[in-house]
Amino acid sequence: MKLVLGRDDLAAAAESAVREVGTEAERLDIRPVSKAARGMIGESSADICELPIVTLLQAVAHDRPVVLLPVTALGRFQHQTLVTCGDLTVADVEGRSVGIRSWSQTTGVWVRGFLTEQYGVDLREVDWVVYEGGHVDGQHDPSWVRRAPEGARLQPDFLEGRLDFGIMGNELPEDDRIRTAIPDAAQVAAAWSRDKGFVPVNHVVGVGEKAAREHSAAVCAAYDALHEVLATSPDLHPVGFEALRGPVSQAAAYALEQEVLPRPVDFDDLVARSCEALGVPPSRLGG
Repeated sequence: MKLVLGRDDLAAAAESAVREVGTEAERLDIRPVSKAARGMIGESSADICELPIVTLLQAVAHDRPVVLLPVTALGRFQHQTLVTCGDLTVADVEGRSVGIRSWSQTTGVWVRGFLTEQYGVDLREVDWVVYEGGHVDGQHDPSWVRRAPEGARLQPDFLEGRLDFGIMGNELPEDDRIRTAIPDAAQVAAAWSRDKGFVPVNHVVGVGEKAAREHSAAVCAAYDALHEVLATSPDLHPVGFEALRGPVSQAAAYALEQEVLPRPVDFDDLVARSCEALGVPPSRLGG
């Protein structure tokens, strides 16, 4: 089995667990880990792969042979990722330009959800600029989103004033002019999570359907090993179907509203797909 996990400790734990049940395992060291998503979805280049949650939801919505292993490889607060270099705030977003790497980028889905839910922003009144497509072929951006010119890059456009706002997580450049557009973003994010009962999930673990059917014991062993490593930070790394129900359902709802998904994806359907492929009851994976 081929494994792609961004954190070394997670990769080592999963690889060891798979081998212990008698299945060959090979870690593919792809960095950043998000670069593995397209190959895993489109070409089955990995069997167990860390995926952005929106990528997994899109894959399921487009009937790709991928199932959810309910493990959060990356969870984080997101309100601070809406940034500006000027005097603008979140109250000024409508009518302004906002750049983001991809319309289906998970960070953007969360932030746009906050904009509509907490700040009453009409997303169609924003000048959205994206720089690349998503990971799942067949998914297209909404008609009210524009693609940046060929060769343009998000960070220079943002820093040089061609964009009023940017949504950037790990891609955020270092510049003293940059500040968060949501006042008291950390406190707002913490309050949002308290109200919802969960922290936004960015990356989960996907499993190729063929691998799930042929190597169920190995996949379940990997789940147990990852659960053990992540047990020290359950708020940021929820594991198990019930622990993931809230954040995954919310991400799916936001994504559907934003035309990131072609159809609704119900969480119970995700559970059923995983359990059917692995031949296990939901309780085996925290259901």
